Amino acid sequence: MAIRTTNPLAGLLRRSPFEPIQAHMRKVFTCVALIPSLFDALFERQQEQIVEIAEQISNLETEADMIKSSFRLHMPATLLLPVARRDLLSLISHQDSLADNAESIGLILLSREMEVPEELKKHLDDLLEAVMAITLQALKMIEELDELLVVGFGVSRERNMVKEMIATVRREENNIDNLLLKINRNLFSIEKTMDPVNVMFWYKILEHLGNISNDAEDMGDRVLLFMSK
Repeated sequence: MAIRTTNPLAGLLRRSPFEPIQAHMRKVFTCVALIPSLFDALFERQQEQIVEIAEQISNLETEADMIKSSFRLHMPATLLLPVARRDLLSLISHQDSLADNAESIGLILLSREMEVPEELKKHLDDLLEAVMAITLQALKMIEELDELLVVGFGVSRERNMVKEMIATVRREENNIDNLLLKINRNLFSIEKTMDPVNVMFWYKILEHLGNISNDAEDMGDRVLLFMSK
């Protein structure tokens, strides 16, 4: 008698290894998408809202972790696909890092009452907009994986479209690097007027935002690897 499982991811893996990865990325995106609202509350000094949003981010990160763990547990040792098991595991790890960094930002703002220097507000708005743009592009890229699977990752309209998405992610990552350089210079120029501990945490927050960008680019590199094999 065949052993039945009630785990939905086990069924998904029998159809496509990308479906749980896509489900995971959707959860990750909802997590990262709360960051602008978190900063809006910070700008307005609404500590209760900061606490509420930070807790929502942590809950979503936990849900994403559960999807990742279930994926790893039920993933077959071998796949009859032009995609290596280790590459799929690497992809979902990069996705998970997006949510981890979002949660880390939330935890910083949850544990400390931070103030936003006026000199940083405009650059922060630009940075947050860019981080959301690259995360959305990464989500769209992952949503196309099933289409690539159907055409066998060969030359096709879908392949060209995904390659353009990857190129867009790289351009966005370079833009974010430039924004981070500018905002770090601004922070350095005013740090003597700020509480030293807050300065340290601001640099940490900027690092986490940069990590989200870097992981999105790493996801693009991983998908490009799928198409090159």
